[in-house]
Amino acid sequence: MSETLWICDQLRFGQLYNRMMFDTKAEAEQFVQRMKPMEPDQQFSIEAIEAYKIWN
Repeated sequence: MSETLWICDQLRFGQLYNRMMFDTKAEAEQFVQRMKPMEPDQQFSIEAIEAYKIWN
């Protein structure tokens, strides 16, 4: 696992619906591309976060 994780938030009506973590930005983007046609009412955001902020 790398020191950077990529968090993908799924928002529905402005509320956090789901949060998933990925090892790479490419994995997160692939997830979003697969989900957009199935969940057109959701918004997605991808953000990098340092792993140490989640686990000590």
